Amino acid sequence: MHIESINIGASESISHNDKTLITGICKFPVTGSVHIGELGARDDVIVDSQHHGGLDQAVYAYSADDYDWWAGQTDRDYPPGLFGENLTIRGLPTDVNVGDRLLINELVLEATSPRIPCGTFAARMKDSKIGMAFRRAERPGIYFRVLNAGEISAGDNVTLVANDASSVSILELFRFNYALRHDIDDMRRFLKAPVAIRFREKIESRLASAEQSAD
Repeated sequence: MHIESINIGASESISHNDKTLITGICKFPVTGSVHIGELGARDDVIVDSQHHGGLDQAVYAYSADDYDWWAGQTDRDYPPGLFGENLTIRGLPTDVNVGDRLLINELVLEATSPRIPCGTFAARMKDSKIGMAFRRAERPGIYFRVLNAGEISAGDNVTLVANDASSVSILELFRFNYALRHDIDDMRRFLKAPVAIRFREKIESRLASAEQSAD
């Protein structure tokens, strides 16, 4: 694997369906060395900090191979950064386990959760149907926390190190997000993995409801 592109976003206004949003989702490739710290890429802007960014969603990575898949399904281009990812990585698997790590020079990233599309994503893509298409495609990209900061550049090699202690996959969590029914044992298993705090709270809430219904 290698980094195909490092993408940084600034705060800007986008419009779709008569709505205007201020967002940092529009990210574009940068050249040279970029520092990745515990809160993500230096100079990258997070506008909606309630739902995005933070220690457990510091870096969003998307597979260049999955962009190739999208291009094969549609008639549009998919340049690096289009989905709002910080890292576009060639060879990144669509699915890994929560807790799996990426090593890039001194940088150590740990997978925490899938990306769940929102209205801002639809506005960025200027496509109200992209949320459903994204769900069906099951190519959500991966959020990471930063375990060790470091400097990286486009072209750097990326090594995937599996976390043998975790059996919870990114796609499993992605499907869980949309499921109408949830298995209590599965949710308890999810919570044993180093899942991102926002997603963890979602699991905890659904688990509490399921346990209450089972009583």
